[in-house]
Amino acid sequence: MAAPAADKAYLEIEGGDPLHCLFNPESLQVSIRTSWEGDRTPGIEAPQVEWRGGESGTMKLDLLFDTSRKGEPVTDHTDRLIKLLKVDPNLPGYSEAKQNGRPPWVIFHWGKFHSFKAVVTDLDLRFTYFSSSGEPLRANASLTLKQYAPEPLWPAQNPTSGTPLPARSHQVQPGETLDRVAARYYDDPTAWRQVAQANGIRDPFNVRPGTRVDVPTVEA
Repeated sequence: MAAPAADKAYLEIEGGDPLHCLFNPESLQVSIRTSWEGDRTPGIEAPQVEWRGGESGTMKLDLLFDTSRKGEPVTDHTDRLIKLLKVDPNLPGYSEAKQNGRPPWVIFHWGKFHSFKAVVTDLDLRFTYFSSSGEPLRANASLTLKQYAPEPLWPAQNPTSGTPLPARSHQVQPGETLDRVAARYYDDPTAWRQVAQANGIRDPFNVRPGTRVDVPTVEA
């Protein structure tokens, strides 16, 4: 499905059609944190701090959905927001038997502004206008997005992926599947097959935590 006009905001959704914003947000709040820590020492006013790594960025935005002119239920839009916090069985790596699954990632686009790839961690909905039969026609939605994977540059200047990171070794974490490994290094979760093939993995959805896998270099 084609993206909306450049001046209209929308949410790109992994594996699905974009969610168009009926009204552009009035503001965006972006938080980027790093971790510096130091041990307290008696007699020292301030400890020497050490770099402990970066943290996931977050973005908060408020969206207005109003369908009162058309008389259509606004829940057609808000239900799609709710699904962004639900496990999607159509995404790579899903296995009901192994209880592997996750919600989709999203990217917020508004003109030349493109957010980091993120997951929705919080959603607050407030319905403010109803039809005579009690059908919701207007809703305010407050979303909190958390960065899904590291990115070399943000905000991005276009929504396309960059060149994957060089080949390296990755240690699989608890609950992590190869599609998440591919998303981290290639910015493309569907590239998990290349990781599986490079490591001779027959069952890509049953990789034990602590396993070391080689992440091959892939042409851009």
